[in-house]
Amino acid sequence: MQKPVRNVVIAGGGTAGWMTASLLRKVLPKHVNLRLVESEDIGIVGVGEATIPPIQTFNQTLGIDEKAFLRETHATIKLAISFENWRVPGERYLHTFGAPGATLGFCGFQHYWLRAKQQGATASLWDYDLNALCCEQGKFNKINTQNPMFEMQYAYHFDSALYGQFLRKIAEQMGVVRTEGLIEHVQQDPESGFITALQLKSGETIQGDLFIDCTGSRALLSQRTLGVEYEDWSHWLPADRALAVPSARKANTAPYTRSIARPSGWQWQIPLTHRNGNGIVYSSNYLSDEKAHDTLMGNLETEALDTPRQLRFRTGRAREQWHKNVVAIGLSSGFLEPLESTSIHLIQSGIVRLMKMFPNQGIEPSMVALYNAESKQEFETIRDFIILHYHVNERDDSDFWRDMRNMAIPERLSHKIDAFKQTSAIFNENSDIFRDSSWVQVMMGQGLMPRDYHPVADVPKLGTLNETLKKVYDAKRQPLEQMLAHDEFLRRYTGA
Repeated sequence: MQKPVRNVVIAGGGTAGWMTASLLRKVLPKHVNLRLVESEDIGIVGVGEATIPPIQTFNQTLGIDEKAFLRETHATIKLAISFENWRVPGERYLHTFGAPGATLGFCGFQHYWLRAKQQGATASLWDYDLNALCCEQGKFNKINTQNPMFEMQYAYHFDSALYGQFLRKIAEQMGVVRTEGLIEHVQQDPESGFITALQLKSGETIQGDLFIDCTGSRALLSQRTLGVEYEDWSHWLPADRALAVPSARKANTAPYTRSIARPSGWQWQIPLTHRNGNGIVYSSNYLSDEKAHDTLMGNLETEALDTPRQLRFRTGRAREQWHKNVVAIGLSSGFLEPLESTSIHLIQSGIVRLMKMFPNQGIEPSMVALYNAESKQEFETIRDFIILHYHVNERDDSDFWRDMRNMAIPERLSHKIDAFKQTSAIFNENSDIFRDSSWVQVMMGQGLMPRDYHPVADVPKLGTLNETLKKVYDAKRQPLEQMLAHDEFLRRYTGA
């Protein structure tokens, strides 16, 4: 007999736990009780975190004041990721949240740009991208317009530990009950295998109908207790370690994340208002911990504020992110390295997916299957986007990059690369969180220049096309006069 879901227990706090608690409490009716169990004895991964634009929707749903959020999490604006040394050492391109160019007809802007380029035009694709122009000048401001020509999508960099604390206050004010304690034992129904309660070290027992596993990579409920299998993707993404260290903030705060390819991995730089977040992602099969430490510390731009902390991981996903009466959210559901800042988005999308399929009078197998199918497809499309960066490279300075270039890749990604190389067309799945413009920027930034373009781009005469592109080029520069230096914008906007 199915049991109505009236008591939801969230195991684990941190960013995943408190994002889950706050959104569930905001949306669910009051007769559904929410309880979060966490222990201050268990540390959280409190690094500088970079996000993608949908985080704005999450914050707005909770009614969060953006100015207060920016102040309390030491946040900065993020317009793009700067990829440096990825195709070859010494080269750089931007993956922005903008869409280069404008809508000119039936096909994407890149087709018109490619035709003009083949006829001798010299402007880069990023010359038509407002986000890119602001990044190059270190500027930002809000634009009050509905004109898609001036669309400037943005996200944030923030301290993830402070974000969790910020959300905790909101969740507790809305009625989420927090219990401090270590989970010592997980009780299960002997017939169904469903989890029935968490027994804490203090002796307290917390019963529930639905459990959310936010215990991080330990995956205490889903993998350790219920035995959910883990699908390993390290043959595509072999990085298995990271070192993270904070450093003093720079005098001028860039409005973008930096991702700098090194001989056997890549280094991140995330600017916050009080410090910089730094780290290096690498594979222990190609680089020793000592060499990784030296590479990271030797390439800091400001003074280190602590000693580096090592993180270990295995890229992949839980085969069932909803199993029996447990839903895994955050690192317990899987891990994809933070190359494209998708960690927090995967938390957000997992919660939203659960909200759409939330059980009322009982957990329905059809909803569980649908949840798992959508989760699988989302993880795989992000995985393929990350593989793209590694696979399409022309570096010849290490075995790591040569092996990444020569490895077999997922068939779906191979088809997508081939289609773009031949026709400059992008074909995306509905679950893909990255827009066509993201794939275009990364593919071209990594050196994939298509051989052909859509015939619609041949409709305007060349002179007319060049005039149109010049108008777009000029229009993209108009808002720059309204822009402020990034730090000046933050000071004025937040009052900090």
